Amino acid sequence: MFKSVKYLLFSGVSIILLSCGNTNSKPIINFSEDSTSIVIKNIDEASLFELKKIDHTSPDKANLISVLLTPGDEDSLQDEKDIFGKTVLKGDSLIFTPLQPFLRGKTYLIESYVGVNFANGRKLFKGTIKHNLEPQQKILIR
Repeated sequence: MFKSVKYLLFSGVSIILLSCGNTNSKPIINFSEDSTSIVIKNIDEASLFELKKIDHTSPDKANLISVLLTPGDEDSLQDEKDIFGKTVLKGDSLIFTPLQPFLRGKTYLIESYVGVNFANGRKLFKGTIKHNLEPQQKILIR
């Protein structure tokens, strides 16, 4: 009898541990191969479903991605400049194409809420849950 209870307990704990694993990785933000656009890949299915629900005629209104030109060390102006462009969902990737081409040697800050989770089991147990969502940020140099 104790063997069956032991096996049942072991299988239950192993199922819980496997289901709580952190299999969802963050979306990957990079330039396209020719550096003319920014591509967000590795979007989880739930986020992809939400992206598909957005009005396809004007996805730019949803503020899915924010691109800022950051000042360099030699720049006299220390303000970040918004880069405007079009956002398109192609397959399982989100593609941002700027209205003006990216400048070579400049640094860009990309912020995206795509695939960002409010909390997971690890944050819950550690007590590190914050009161607001934080965007995924990536600095890219053209």
